[in-house]
Amino acid sequence: MTADRGTRTPLAILAVIAVVAATWIAAPVFAPVAFALFVIAIAWPLQRRLQSRLPKLMALAVVVLVTVVVFLAFASVIVWGFGRVGRWVVSDAGRFQLLYDQIADWLEGHGIAVAGLWADHFNVAWLVRAMQDVIARANTTLTFWLVVLVYVILGLLEVDDTARKVGAMENREAARILLSACTETAAKFRRYMLVRTAMSVLTGALVWLFAVLAGLPLAAEWGVIAFALNYIPFIGPAIATVFPTLFALAQFASWEAALAVFAGLNVIQFVIGSYVEPRVSGTALAVSPFIVLFAVFLWTFLWGVIGAFIGVPITIAVLTFCAQHPSSRWLADLLGTRRDWGRPTT
Repeated sequence: MTADRGTRTPLAILAVIAVVAATWIAAPVFAPVAFALFVIAIAWPLQRRLQSRLPKLMALAVVVLVTVVVFLAFASVIVWGFGRVGRWVVSDAGRFQLLYDQIADWLEGHGIAVAGLWADHFNVAWLVRAMQDVIARANTTLTFWLVVLVYVILGLLEVDDTARKVGAMENREAARILLSACTETAAKFRRYMLVRTAMSVLTGALVWLFAVLAGLPLAAEWGVIAFALNYIPFIGPAIATVFPTLFALAQFASWEAALAVFAGLNVIQFVIGSYVEPRVSGTALAVSPFIVLFAVFLWTFLWGVIGAFIGVPITIAVLTFCAQHPSSRWLADLLGTRRDWGRPTT
């Protein structure tokens, strides 16, 4: 028995490594499927209500239309916010050039030759490669969303049939685990997005108000950027704090003003992320902050921006499935923040 346990642990570690490696190598295959399942879990209640009153295909068309509109609206808001900031930077290039010159002089006075680094790395060839990379990423992103949309359409059509097939499985314990875990995971996904959206709206509103009171230009744009980036835990709020700080440094030409902006934005992010959000989400979505940070960085490494967005929901799904069986429940107990995290009710 001891020998068997000693063998299982290395095999389990090797299996986890193999799964992570396969997830990274086959990211173009797995990432759209994972994101589509996430969207299906959120959209299914609407599909179920509509198809009880409308033909199934018509209900599906309405759900797909709503989904596309939501994604387009979100993308438009992001493009508007960053686009406005980008245009302001271009129109006020002289002030940013002055800031750059001051920083470069200070660095060169301390033995760091910024001009040489700039000439070596930021040249015409680099700009051409950067533009080619942007175009390639845009094409890849469009292809990704088209594949996700196809998976969502097919998945919504097969939810009922899949549930019936699972319910008819001979292995009743496996059927129970699958049905219970899928139902609970979908409910947690919906609650996660509801809480995350509410906190993003609150964060955006407070950042906008703070920018107005601080006299920072583009207050609405900074609020929109903070709203959008708040959907990515840790990384998003950090970026939403750094950008306005650099902008304030250029606009006010004062380290004290930039430091005050940085401190104020961090207070907003800390209060919402560490105080308000945990109390709104409750224990149903309780995951160790260490695990949340690890999940964000791991899935960002594996799948890029999509992984950063969906890393925490994937972690919630894994812990929910682990909590359904006694042999894996210890993992949910260990990585959650309460002892009975995600346990099935009896």
